Amino acid sequence: MLDKNSAKPMYVQIEEYLRERIKSGEFSVGNAIPSERKLTDSLGVSRMTVRQAITNLVTEGLLHRERGRGTYVTSPKVEQTLNGLTSFTEDMKDRKMIPSNRLVSFERVVPTADIVEGLQLKKDDEVFIVERIRYADDKPMAIERSYIPVVLAPDLNEIALCGSFYKFIEDKKELRISHATQSMEAVLVNKWDAKLLGLTDPSPVLIIERKSYLTNGLPFEIVRSTYRADRYKFVSEIRR
Repeated sequence: MLDKNSAKPMYVQIEEYLRERIKSGEFSVGNAIPSERKLTDSLGVSRMTVRQAITNLVTEGLLHRERGRGTYVTSPKVEQTLNGLTSFTEDMKDRKMIPSNRLVSFERVVPTADIVEGLQLKKDDEVFIVERIRYADDKPMAIERSYIPVVLAPDLNEIALCGSFYKFIEDKKELRISHATQSMEAVLVNKWDAKLLGLTDPSPVLIIERKSYLTNGLPFEIVRSTYRADRYKFVSEIRR
């Protein structure tokens, strides 16, 4: 099973052992792997060595820990391209996954100065602040916090937000979406977002801020999204 005479470190051999059993289906997606104690006893190594191997696989995204329950095999990550401008609903449908969302809050307020500047609003203009949890096949994937000018869609309501906001803009408001700019960073999740996404605290998440524009050049939405790093990865094509 493990070769203690090999030049290959024991924790690397344990990583390979676990990978092979995940690949074969012995440790299946969504199920727990044996505990550190059981692996220590069955492999005849120190608990510290087992822990290092598991930690490396958690960092890699192959496993994830759930506090008080154990370590589980992670579902394959959803890939999202950074090259196109699509909604979460459209992305999930393209991947043959069932998208859904839960509305956490829906408010009409005068925004902070950075939102006023970003959306090119007047000082007292109001925005809708929409906070939603996004699901794919009933699994929480991301939290979206959207800032939408009231003047653009004064009739926006909770029913319209059950589906794709982009579809609402194009079909109901008869506006055309042009492009977006976005930035990304990796951070540790805060306690509130960890609760909403079912994560332990601390856990890594991906933060993406996107500003979307209409064909007339006006920004119509700022979205600040928090993605589960263990379920999402972003890909882009780079040409010379």
